[in-house]
Amino acid sequence: MPLPGTTAPTRPSPAARSPFAARLLLPATELLAQARRSLAEAVEHACPADRYATAHLAALRAAAAVLAARAHPANSAIRRRPTSAWVLLTSTAPELGEWAAFFAAGAGKRAAAEAGSPQAVTSRDADDLVRDVQTFVAVVETTLGLPGPPLAPVA
Repeated sequence: MPLPGTTAPTRPSPAARSPFAARLLLPATELLAQARRSLAEAVEHACPADRYATAHLAALRAAAAVLAARAHPANSAIRRRPTSAWVLLTSTAPELGEWAAFFAAGAGKRAAAEAGSPQAVTSRDADDLVRDVQTFVAVVETTLGLPGPPLAPVA
């Protein structure tokens, strides 16, 4: 426990540990920035299907950030068949497995929304997904040891 008036020691970020790790995090930070932009775009959509699909895309981009930062060269079994980002995320970052399962379960709903099915998602579905993706992006940033954007002031 730190003494009063002092701060607890912090672990160095992955980027500070090695130059190689810093190079790996460059694409990850860009993918996270894209995820945040997709989330901002999702919030602006009036159509629930568009809001849902755009938020789900933001989650995929956040997952891709983890894969970019942590993935090892693919083995031959993975190269032979297509694998979803959610399956890869589970194997690359097992601590995010529940998130991967959650978003994988919503992939069909996203496809229906993108296809223009009016019954694909409700406004509540879309709003809930936006909130879930906001949380997921923050979890990914913490998992990768990256600082998130400054918090907006609470009104």
